[in-house]
Amino acid sequence: MPFDPFDWIDAEARRRADAGLVRTLRPRPAASGLLDLASNDYLGLARHPDVTAAAAAAAREWGAGATGSRLVTGSTALHAELEAELAEFCGFEAALVLSSGYAANLAALTALTGHGSLIVSDAGNHASIVDGCRLSRAATAVVPHADPEAVRKALRAHGGRALAVSDSVFSVDGDAAPLPRLAEVCRAEGAALLVDDAHGLGVLGEGGRGALAAAGLAGGEGIVTTLTLSKSLGSQGGAVLGPARVIEHLVNAARTFIFDTGLAPAAVGGALAGLRLLRREPERAERARTVATALYERLTAAGLTAVRPDAAVVSVRAPSADAAVRWAADCRAAGTVVGCFRPPSVPDGVSRLRLTARADLTGEQIEAAVAVLLRTAPAG
Repeated sequence: MPFDPFDWIDAEARRRADAGLVRTLRPRPAASGLLDLASNDYLGLARHPDVTAAAAAAAREWGAGATGSRLVTGSTALHAELEAELAEFCGFEAALVLSSGYAANLAALTALTGHGSLIVSDAGNHASIVDGCRLSRAATAVVPHADPEAVRKALRAHGGRALAVSDSVFSVDGDAAPLPRLAEVCRAEGAALLVDDAHGLGVLGEGGRGALAAAGLAGGEGIVTTLTLSKSLGSQGGAVLGPARVIEHLVNAARTFIFDTGLAPAAVGGALAGLRLLRREPERAERARTVATALYERLTAAGLTAVRPDAAVVSVRAPSADAAVRWAADCRAAGTVVGCFRPPSVPDGVSRLRLTARADLTGEQIEAAVAVLLRTAPAG
């Protein structure tokens, strides 16, 4: 028999197919005509003319790529401008821009922990946090979802250098973390608190300043936040915000910053334009929350099971993984694109459709989307 080092992949593919968990890429056209309830473009800025023009202008001025790591040739004046404005807008002392929100979480978790320290991680945290915990070489305690007392117990049992980490808004169900209580626990136990505000920036807080600002914790002692530029700001990239000494430490110790090519100038320019647009039009944040509530209320009033949204994510339960896939496909065929979350993307094993509210959706579009979801809903 010829040697095939990848024959195990065929067995894995059959296992995924049997479980209804096959994932496929679906390239989208530039303009599809479909109603989008699947992207993370919460404020409708990805195609805003101010944002796209700024991205194009940055590429013309600075080049298509950053040309190197941030510590070599990849830092531009535009990067520094974005970092200063992000920190000021969100209420933190300093910021550091990276190539993605994923890289930002890996940077913060690996550089702020290590051998002998403890990370206490919420069971519902995003995969980037899970991977950051694994790469950190710190001991990790995974605690029940949104349970500050479980965090307290884990921290108290360790007694040494520690960090608790949580999403601000959980990407699967759209529920918010109990940030004030988590901060109280961390202060009492002498631990740092790291909050991934990917789904809070642009949606929560006054003018969209984020979940930490909404909770009165922005810039607080011992608090660090990560965020993405690819959701509410309509661009690409990620950032870590916190005390200046923490950011300086990341510049010297975070491998996903030191050894990664800097964020492309076009993405930096687009994110900066998105941030400035949000400053000028702070009502976009409230509109995104209003749209999410409207979707939830209409769907649950019609008998579907959904989680009340705390930000812009609306999670609607499906009876099975196969049913979720069929439901999403039927919605697409009817003109509405929705997200489909199945194991292992969902920590509780319950498949669901994930709808993302956008500030630029009209009342007519909301009603049309609800009609499609109800008409295509699976039995059970």
